[in-house]
Amino acid sequence: MAKRTKNSGLVYSTESGRICPGCGRPVGDCQCKKRQQAAVEGDGKVRISLSTKGRKGKGMTLVTGLALPPGELKALAKELKQKCGTGGTVKQGVIEIQGDRRELLKELLRDQL
Repeated sequence: MAKRTKNSGLVYSTESGRICPGCGRPVGDCQCKKRQQAAVEGDGKVRISLSTKGRKGKGMTLVTGLALPPGELKALAKELKQKCGTGGTVKQGVIEIQGDRRELLKELLRDQL
């Protein structure tokens, strides 16, 4: 691959979408060291809380502070959702599980971590 200057190279392709300026691949398939060494969010202190803000009174259990890479965080969230029997998601390094599952999550995380 030829050396790229600051203002040269493909930025967007209708075939594959956004292109990484570092490696020239689609952003989803980026092989840059920056993408591989994504910053681990979390301070290592696991916090389990209940939030109803912005959910019309419906409760959502939040698990924050996990110092895991994004891939491992998604895998952990999937396992926790299956054990709780509910839905959920991972947003900005926070695992969100539907309903008030604080006690169950506390036990599951204690066994896992």
